Amino acid sequence: MNETRSSEQVAGPLADRFGRVATDLRVSLTDRCNLRCTYCMPEEGLAWLPRQQQLTDDEVVRLVRVAVERLGVTEVRFTGGEPLIRRGLVGIVAATAQLAPRPRVSITTNGIGLSRIAAPLRAAGLDRVNVSLDTLDPARFLSLTRRDRHDDVLHGLRAAASAGLTPVKINTVLMRGINEDEAPALLRFALSYGYQLRFIEQMPLDAQHRWDRHTMVTADEILAALAPFDLRPDPVSRGTAPAETWLVPGHVDAAGEPARVGVIGSVTRPFCGDCARTRLTADGQVRNCLFATEESDLRKLVRDGAADEEIASAWQAAMWGKRAGHGIDDPAFLQPARPMSAIGG
Repeated sequence: MNETRSSEQVAGPLADRFGRVATDLRVSLTDRCNLRCTYCMPEEGLAWLPRQQQLTDDEVVRLVRVAVERLGVTEVRFTGGEPLIRRGLVGIVAATAQLAPRPRVSITTNGIGLSRIAAPLRAAGLDRVNVSLDTLDPARFLSLTRRDRHDDVLHGLRAAASAGLTPVKINTVLMRGINEDEAPALLRFALSYGYQLRFIEQMPLDAQHRWDRHTMVTADEILAALAPFDLRPDPVSRGTAPAETWLVPGHVDAAGEPARVGVIGSVTRPFCGDCARTRLTADGQVRNCLFATEESDLRKLVRDGAADEEIASAWQAAMWGKRAGHGIDDPAFLQPARPMSAIGG
């Protein structure tokens, strides 16, 4: 399909009542994961989605195509659970990269298995990767994730960089009394390899519903821990990106650009007013916000034989109802029933 034909098919933007337009699609490919991070799920895991309820590879690609060709999506990120355990991942990435206009394609992963699949993903058209890494200490990693796979994550990071999936970004959640002391060491590690580090405030999305704002390490605390690096405000506008970024004087990244470190203050520095995301769960539900309590079923439309136009209209209607903000500070705030592993990061 050529770009001219594609542009003629655009149904319109994924706009909401507050003037925001969603151009960034997060697609969860599975709710399963090969780690058991303490802040995400219990040691025994969760009740996984039955296979028949999950979108097939072809259904995923079709919905992504509708989003790109008809609804103006320009960025597609595949998430989980853990997306690398999806058997059809390389084919899904390849089909997405072949769409016109071509979206930017990335994944968020825990990095386990990335050393094996980084090169095939790059060849398929993957542009970039985000790898979750909360500690540099193997023993602490084992305690946090309940799996002895720290070396696998480090090998995955190096493989991603070697394959050209740059800039390689690291996502880190600091937790009070667990790993909050590692902020400087993690930044030094990222700088030494040319990775870009993003610290993320812990959000109320754990399966156990034990999140406590008072024990969360805040953006201000993270920046205070990084004071020895003499960070400078980034002159480049963040646009709709979730991370506030700072330059790290005296350092460059793998591309020779000024090194940056980011902080995603989802709780204390919400960016809801500039949010440009729409989310598709592994079972084909549209979520217009990470903290939404309602979903819109696209899987049923697909399996009932709906035309692309009908799917696009349903997606637009789902996004139109998006709230102004996530409401975490509202006394009436309710944590979503689905945990992060089932929603997609």
